[in-house]
Amino acid sequence: MAPRQGPGRAGPGHPRQEVSAWRPRIPGVVEVFHAHFTEYAYPMHVHDAWTLLIVDDGAVRYDLDRHEHGTPHDTVSLLPPHVPHNGSPATPHGFRKRVLYLDGTHLADDLIGSAVDQPDLRDPELRLRMGQLHTALDHPGDELEAESRLTLIAERLHAHLRPPNTPTPLAPTLARDLRELLDEHVTEGITLDEAARLVHAHPAHLVRAFSGAYGIAPHQYLMSRRVDRARRLLLDGRPPGEVATVTGFYDQSHLTRHFRKLVGVTPGRYSRDRHGHPG
Repeated sequence: MAPRQGPGRAGPGHPRQEVSAWRPRIPGVVEVFHAHFTEYAYPMHVHDAWTLLIVDDGAVRYDLDRHEHGTPHDTVSLLPPHVPHNGSPATPHGFRKRVLYLDGTHLADDLIGSAVDQPDLRDPELRLRMGQLHTALDHPGDELEAESRLTLIAERLHAHLRPPNTPTPLAPTLARDLRELLDEHVTEGITLDEAARLVHAHPAHLVRAFSGAYGIAPHQYLMSRRVDRARRLLLDGRPPGEVATVTGFYDQSHLTRHFRKLVGVTPGRYSRDRHGHPG
């Protein structure tokens, strides 16, 4: 589902409130919430979902379990369900934040205690991955990328919240099995959870095995296969809108974004430039 805008920009002399919220087609994600507030303060409240928060501008101060916390730019904050917290701007110009609300699919209730003890995680790699995940969530058609990124983020959160287990060696057979599944489902796609179920592996281990074996993430591999198919059809004279539909892209703009990233030009420019030239 595409983002939905909330109340509009405030007039002169009024607090600014910009809100965008939507529910993506990603297992485990209850809601995506982006907001810019200048003066609004949240009262004490609880959620029935995990709150995974990054602040892009300004800062938030909040109380959790009667202890005060803050959210500088290099921090990822993880607020557990059922634990009261509030929130207010910590800078004069307010704050801009991006939030994921997650059910128990990736984070179980037995992690709540650890999250209460250390809700603010100073981890630049985790912060970077969170930004990449929100970018993927903002683009319909990139669900496999978002699902893969969320799985690795959840794995990193687990590493922060509980002692690490002995790592499982990467399995080349898993990588091959996933590649075969992706090859079989280039157009319609396949969810990470479904692939993991079919090859009997944990989703995070499956992503790591594939990336380690081939040097490319599963979602990048799938998009590469789709773009290759699109190139052939464009050279056959098929229009970009039709090509997007038959090669598995969400719409023509989705095709254009990934095509330009991998080929360097838009689909329309590609087919015009190649028309009449030997292939």
